[in-house]
Amino acid sequence: MKLVDTLTTLYSHNLWANLRLLERCAELTDEQLDATILGSYGSIRETLEHIVKAERSYLSRISTGKMYQHPEDASPMTIEEMTEAARETGAGFIEWAPKVQAEDTVELDSDGTPIDVPKTIILTQVINHATEHRAQILAILTELGIESPDLQSWKYFDEMYTG
Repeated sequence: MKLVDTLTTLYSHNLWANLRLLERCAELTDEQLDATILGSYGSIRETLEHIVKAERSYLSRISTGKMYQHPEDASPMTIEEMTEAARETGAGFIEWAPKVQAEDTVELDSDGTPIDVPKTIILTQVINHATEHRAQILAILTELGIESPDLQSWKYFDEMYTG
């Protein structure tokens, strides 16, 4: 068993969970991908794309200090495009998270007032944001009667370290 540091484990699990969910969702019909339930971000497809685009933005802030510009006229991403983007950002977080120091900040401007935000907060948001939205997608899958992938850390451990 190859043991790794805490941040590598956290971001490796996040990547693994995103990819497992995308893999399961690649099997769904368009009708299923467009399903939603009350209290969720949106449809499965919209929520997956939201996770992927947010992670691109978070990684850009961490690695360059700049906001990632999503093309406004871009077509919705395919599951394949989302999977590739998730792989890229996941690898980026695994690389960058250990480099971030407590005093590292990035300037954010969400309401017209620039504020320096610790990069550690953005890294925390990556995990919390993806976990919350993955749970919403799992709830939609359950509502549809579709077996959800097990995204728990225990399953990750079984697959990565004992399997």
